[in-house]
Amino acid sequence: MQRGAVPFLVSATSGTTVLGAFDPLEAIADVCQRHGLWLHVDAAWGGSVLLSQTHRHLLDGIQRADSVAWNPHKLLAAGLQCSALLLQDTSNLLKRCHGSQASYLFQQDKFYDVALDTGDKVVQCGRRVDCLKLWLMWKAQGDQGLERRIDQAFALARYLVEEIKKREGLELVMEPEFLNVCFWFVPPSLRGKQERPDYHERLSKVAPVLKERMVKEGSMMIGYQPHGTRGNFFRVVVANPALTCADMDFLLNELERLGQDL
Repeated sequence: MQRGAVPFLVSATSGTTVLGAFDPLEAIADVCQRHGLWLHVDAAWGGSVLLSQTHRHLLDGIQRADSVAWNPHKLLAAGLQCSALLLQDTSNLLKRCHGSQASYLFQQDKFYDVALDTGDKVVQCGRRVDCLKLWLMWKAQGDQGLERRIDQAFALARYLVEEIKKREGLELVMEPEFLNVCFWFVPPSLRGKQERPDYHERLSKVAPVLKERMVKEGSMMIGYQPHGTRGNFFRVVVANPALTCADMDFLLNELERLGQDL
């Protein structure tokens, strides 16, 4: 404000990439409404939760957003890619912002309604018909089928969290809000050594070593990363509808096997 700049947009997130956090949309929408700000919600990862009657409360307030980004190819496992931008505005905003009526592509004197030329309405001129993939999947699974898929993912994530709490050498980064289960594997050589000045530095080196071992073994593939002041930890995203509790057990058993000598 001191530079004369005036904010015009607030971008909230529903399902962050690493921790799977959800912003409080109702409170943010109140601020935006009070100050006349555009509210955009990045729900690329978490937007599909709306399909679950049990868990949709995580998105309370999203109906007040001016725009929402949603990627059904993530949690719903629609074919890549499948992305949507949803708008409250009904004045053909995308075309007004991006349409150029390029004469070599979108001639205006065609024999049919040129409003059907959707390529002149979007940032990407030529692209796959994303909505067809989503429609076909939705038609096949139905509302209840997609809801079961989401609820099952939440149940598996909770199962994984409870198993982590039972095992020595596994430590949650935080109680998950979503399907991102983040935790450290503490190897035998570091257990009970939290007071050592180099503890966090040494712990941060464990995940890269285990990742190399699991890749070379060909047994599994899970990601790791630091976050703020936190050193490297594993991030297991429980989204594949084919996963079972046995897979969660295998994951933890394999980490223990691969890291028993560290």
